[in-house]
Amino acid sequence: MARFCLQLNAGIGRNLAMAFAADTGERKNSRKIERVELPEKVRNSRVLILGGTGRVGGSTALALSKFCPDLRIIVGGRNRDKGAAMVTKLGNSAEFSEVDINDSKSLQETLKDVDLVIHTAGPFQQAEKCTVLEAAIRNQTAYLDVCDDTSYAWRAKSYMNQALDANVPAITTGGIYPGVSNVMAAELVRAAKTESKAELERLRFYYYTAGSGGAGPTILSTSFLLLGEEVVAYNKGEKIKLKPYSGMLNIDFGQGIGKQDCFLLNLPEVRSIHEVLGVPTVSARFGTAPFFWNWGMAAMTYLLPAETLRDRSKVQQLVQLFDPLVRAVDGVIGEKVSMRVDLDCSDGKTRIGIFSHKRLSESVGISTAAFALAILEGSTQPGVWFPEEPEGIAIEARETLLSRAAQGTINFIMNKAPWMVETDPKEIGFGIYS
Repeated sequence: MARFCLQLNAGIGRNLAMAFAADTGERKNSRKIERVELPEKVRNSRVLILGGTGRVGGSTALALSKFCPDLRIIVGGRNRDKGAAMVTKLGNSAEFSEVDINDSKSLQETLKDVDLVIHTAGPFQQAEKCTVLEAAIRNQTAYLDVCDDTSYAWRAKSYMNQALDANVPAITTGGIYPGVSNVMAAELVRAAKTESKAELERLRFYYYTAGSGGAGPTILSTSFLLLGEEVVAYNKGEKIKLKPYSGMLNIDFGQGIGKQDCFLLNLPEVRSIHEVLGVPTVSARFGTAPFFWNWGMAAMTYLLPAETLRDRSKVQQLVQLFDPLVRAVDGVIGEKVSMRVDLDCSDGKTRIGIFSHKRLSESVGISTAAFALAILEGSTQPGVWFPEEPEGIAIEARETLLSRAAQGTINFIMNKAPWMVETDPKEIGFGIYS
């Protein structure tokens, strides 16, 4: 496996290799977002960000305003003071709209004359309805969410016919992970099919976030709720169920992150990649830092009944209990984030993609904004799509999306052999390079 060096495809592979080589020191240190010139007909689009006063929504609003200052951003939320503060940050082209996503009348009113709605008001776990998507379809408004829940994602997909009839383009599970990770997986699969006739065998997602990633209580709620779900994975085409936060592997995320322990979690991209891209074996693992957070998460799955971890009210109590401690540790540990996607094929070759950033709270906004821009530019066809589906993000638009999402990263590589991404390549011996 260490003997070969994959050649990147023309187009996305070559351009990404040039733009994101690991030794581009100037780019690593830059957090400036490059301005995007949208087509004239969508340059002044009205974009509603639900949850826009939160960490993810606020980060998305800020990134969008930097990408496209002409966009008219509507910050949707329930807290007027927080809304006013966010509008001040965004400038004159922004406004606040008080809205309750569980109130269909409130949603309907807020969506009037909106060109795109971005749903960041999680957690999505245990949500019984896709009220925002329903309202978007009724108003013929383009839709994007940052859902990280399998049930919610496939419920959203059930609105396919309604979206088609209303001519509404919609993407579910957009954002950083899932989202950018799905597009990375799709490109690895496309490269593998282009380069050889080998069969796809296994695709594995690995995620790492230091502390809570600066994302606030919502990510804590999401994490605890996921601990109450059996992990769904696929092994040679067969669906299997595993215990959450089990199956630990020590994964090398490359420069800036290093080796981290990762554990199984039930994440929506596992099923969608299996069904959409036809990979027979798929799994996803997640790890955090410091190490005792991982121990604590694993302990919760053994000490607390699954029913408790599925109860949103009880989980909220846990969040209130742990949040002050998490905030304190975050101040020390930081909020680095990394994604690694591994694709194994029957020819014995493994293709790897890595995406790492110093600040999750910043990177998630840039990534979500990249999806929003793709929708506004017309990449998404009517219907409800996952990011890896070409009807969601067109194949020819993937390079642009990834390059935008990767702005400010400390390490972004695609379609490389495992030995080329290791933190300390000297560990595998000088002879391999000779």
